[in-house]
Amino acid sequence: MPEIKQFTLAEIASHNTRKSLYVAIHGKVYDVTYFIDEHPGGDEVLFEEAGRNATESFDDVGHSDEAHEILKRYYIGELKDVPTPSKAPIVSKAPTKSQSYTTPKAPQPKSSSNFGLLVPVGIFIAYIAYKYFVSSSE
Repeated sequence: MPEIKQFTLAEIASHNTRKSLYVAIHGKVYDVTYFIDEHPGGDEVLFEEAGRNATESFDDVGHSDEAHEILKRYYIGELKDVPTPSKAPIVSKAPTKSQSYTTPKAPQPKSSSNFGLLVPVGIFIAYIAYKYFVSSSE
């Protein structure tokens, strides 16, 4: 059985270009270089996480089972410096003041006020009326 390659975060950090793009997700390292142009979310998404532990971002998106299967094709090794569950720090489930959860605000509809349009239209109508009366008085 072949030995599984071990990577440090420092090692994968240098793989952050179009020619070599690695990400770590759940302690596994993936070479997604050949997936850059295929990624449904666009290449920008991959470049934002290039050379990093992208677990949180990957989980936040809520990838499909199919996405998890595709990811397996790009597996190249394990991340060395990921804390194991027994070494992982205990994290409170309640958000701290700086991490408070907020729901994103919906975009505000544009004002339906046509006042900004009425001024130029009024000026244009006044100009037409002026030209009409000037030409009819001659």
